[in-house]
Amino acid sequence: MVRKSYRAAETVARSLTAEKYLKKIGLGKEDYYFWKQIGKTLLCTYTVFGAVWLYNETSPLGWWTLKPVPKEEKELAHLYQRINYPYPGDEEAMTDFIAKGGMIGTMVSAKGTIEMDSSGPMNYQKQLQKDKLDQEALKLWLRMKNEVVQELQGKGYV
Repeated sequence: MVRKSYRAAETVARSLTAEKYLKKIGLGKEDYYFWKQIGKTLLCTYTVFGAVWLYNETSPLGWWTLKPVPKEEKELAHLYQRINYPYPGDEEAMTDFIAKGGMIGTMVSAKGTIEMDSSGPMNYQKQLQKDKLDQEALKLWLRMKNEVVQELQGKGYV
């Protein structure tokens, strides 16, 4: 029968091998202070980055955030504002929410057609017509410009 003390010695030998390996890759007992400092540094860095990210998302200075906002996004910002929805069980708040225009300032009638609020930001039909007119004007301008450039090239000026 094998005595238990020999087995303990066997496990100690294995742990010494593991400590030797960990020491080789820089995880020994003498490297503890170094890794403690690395951990503190990472914790502080991630805390600062998290605070900056949170401030950027919920900035009280709406005109000064840390990321530049493109012009198109500024124009469509009213569509993506955070909306405080009422609790579905609260009938009074729900009717007020619907009366104020629901999500984007539009009201849906009984037939399901969208009726624009009188205080709404714009009439979408007129906006579409204006955009179409601007696009046609731009096409016409480019066509005229290209014709003039071709005439000048033909005469040898350009």
